[in-house]
Amino acid sequence: MILFNLKCAKDHQFEGWFRDGDAFDAQAAAKKINCPICGSRRITKALMAPRIGKHGAKEAKQTEIQAAVLRELKELRKKVESNCDYVGDKFAEEARRIHYGEVDPRGIYGEASDEEASALTEEGVEFAQIPWLPRQDS
Repeated sequence: MILFNLKCAKDHQFEGWFRDGDAFDAQAAAKKINCPICGSRRITKALMAPRIGKHGAKEAKQTEIQAAVLRELKELRKKVESNCDYVGDKFAEEARRIHYGEVDPRGIYGEASDEEASALTEEGVEFAQIPWLPRQDS
């Protein structure tokens, strides 16, 4: 296993574990990696310094914090999936319909391109982008 420092198109930095460098390359090319901050799937390796020696207290604390964040994101996904309607790639269209009162308000989730998300923001449609973690059971 190898740990890479990664960054998205919006320059958010995060870490990811991979079997090897080829595994990262394949997943990045297939857009299977997403930024945990903004959800972007345009991911590249960031500059990183080699780790020498044992993990110190700082690294252990960072690992603990990352694990807690991942647990919270998994729980958030469960709540969204159980309380909201999945609208797939029709998210932007359905969000507009709710915003303009064409349908009854309800919680929805789905996918939207960066361009669709920008257009929704410009129209004043309120929504949030959640970094969706891949399922561990698949």
